[in-house]
Amino acid sequence: MKKIILAAFLLFISGMTAMAQLPSFAFGIKGGVNYSSLKTKNDLTDENSIMGYQAGIFSRIGAAGIYFQPELYLGSKGNEFIRIEDNGGTDITAKGKVKFTTLDLPLLLGTKIGPNKLNLRFMAGPVVSFIIDENTTFATAYQGVSDFGNYKKQTLGLQAGTGVDLGNLTLDLRYEAGLSNVSQSEKYSQKQNLFHLSLGIKLL
Repeated sequence: MKKIILAAFLLFISGMTAMAQLPSFAFGIKGGVNYSSLKTKNDLTDENSIMGYQAGIFSRIGAAGIYFQPELYLGSKGNEFIRIEDNGGTDITAKGKVKFTTLDLPLLLGTKIGPNKLNLRFMAGPVVSFIIDENTTFATAYQGVSDFGNYKKQTLGLQAGTGVDLGNLTLDLRYEAGLSNVSQSEKYSQKQNLFHLSLGIKLL
């Protein structure tokens, strides 16, 4: 009898261990806001951050507390400039604003503490952004700066942050640091930096 009980107990433990190691899958929609800025190399400008949005889809595949989360979302980001140092080294107070509409593809690797329906998560990974629309308004002072308002169509960044899952709701807070220069100008090299706050709903 003891052997039967012991065998049943061992079978139960092995079954629970196997279930814990089974891969999990989630798919959903998400949306949120961001606070972005374009930091210029060597502080040749002063800038103000602007508010933007994001909306799209995500999936999450994981096992044993580790998960991979690719996303695809439409977003807006940019910057407001309030001062520029021109080619002659003169400081000029002048306004300029740029706003991008982007298609963003983050590829995140993360870990979680807790079950699928109630957990704390940490994640990081690269993000590729494709600029599909650009809206710029620059004062005359910016026109004399070579390639300042000319922007590339693709950039690379790095996202890192934390999140929580409450039932089918998933909430993320991340920081995104630009790794590549979004400007065509090398002297006035600009890298996009932003904070994301998003809310998602798991559909699967």
